[in-house]
Parts: sequence; structure tokens; C-alpha cells
Amino acid sequence: MRVVYSAEEVQIPENVKVAIEKTGPFDYVVKVRGPLGEIVKEFRNTPVVMSLQDGKILLEVFDARKREYAILGTYKGLLKNMFLGVTKGWRYKLKVIYTHFPMLVKVQGNQLIIENFLGRKSKIVVEIPKGVKVEVKGKEDIVVEGIDRDLVSQFAATIQSAVELRGDEKPSPHGREGGLGVVDGIYVVGYEHIKG
Repeated sequence: MRVVYSAEEVQIPENVKVAIEKTGPFDYVVKVRGPLGEIVKEFRNTPVVMSLQDGKILLEVFDARKREYAILGTYKGLLKNMFLGVTKGWRYKLKVIYTHFPMLVKVQGNQLIIENFLGRKSKIVVEIPKGVKVEVKGKEDIVVEGIDRDLVSQFAATIQSAVELRGDEKPSPHGREGGLGVVDGIYVVGYEHIKG
């Protein structure tokens, strides 16, 4: 089934400036600037036509298949997240959980270092991307902040994945069958805006 024409509008907040640059026949660069900074995103090989009209971003698709029509909603969500990022920011909270071996998590320069995971001597090092701020509070709380939700949420997921048990370790690393096995790790427990 094809949709002949469909459009979505995204209202631009008062304190936000947007620039849309067409870089190719199906490529756009969207720059969103607000009180907390600027986010630049590339939309490549897209079936969606983007334009600015009267304080709104107009997203249009012509003669679209189901997948192309669905992209309209995705882009609308991405743009809204960009607006929220430059006006309110994003904060993801993670919890350090351990039972036997106390994990030590610290920030050194642009790296997050995890030591003593399950008593291992080797350190786990995760590079902190530019535009992301990481703070370790106490022994059990990690806070990841930034204006780009994609970047912040992806980095929070990277931290969780860095200490995820895989393969033979996962079901029962202490030789016991059944039960939870080891729950040690770092887990995303929630997110909120930096500014209310």
C-alpha cells in the first residue's frame, strides 16, 4: 500500500533556532541551537522532504511505501528530542550493583574506568564521547548528562554493556545450576531532564 502524500509539522520552541541545509538530493543537515548549546544531525538518503515554514519544521513524504511513511513519526520524535536537549538537557542515571566484589568506578580524563568487576585484575575502560559529562556519586551512582539524547542514552547503554556477563559466565558462574546466577553489573535505572 502506498500513501500518495502525508505531512507532519513540528513546532519550534520560542528560544530555539533551527537551520536546515540540503546537502544532496536526499540528504539534510539539521542544526538546532538553544540555551544549552547546539546539536547537529545528518539525515542521509531520506525519503522525507524537510523545510522551515512559519516557526515550524514541515516533514513531507510523496508516494510513500509503509516504511517511508513510518519514518515521518521517527523524524518527528528525533526533532522533538533535539529541542528538549537544547532547552532542558538529558540526564541518565545508572546504579552499580555488586554482591561479593566491590566494584570501583571512576572518571579519569575522558575515560570511565571500572575496576575489580567480579574480582578481576583487569580494568574495563570506556571512552567518554565529546559532549557527554559523566559523574560518579558515591560508590553506587553514575550520572551521564548531555544535550544530545542519542549520544547520552547510547553511552549509558555502552556502560551497562561493558560489564554484561556473556556466554558461560551468564547462567551460573559459581557452578550452581538454576537461580539468578551473578547479578553484578551497572544498570540504567532511569532518565530525566537536567532543567525542570
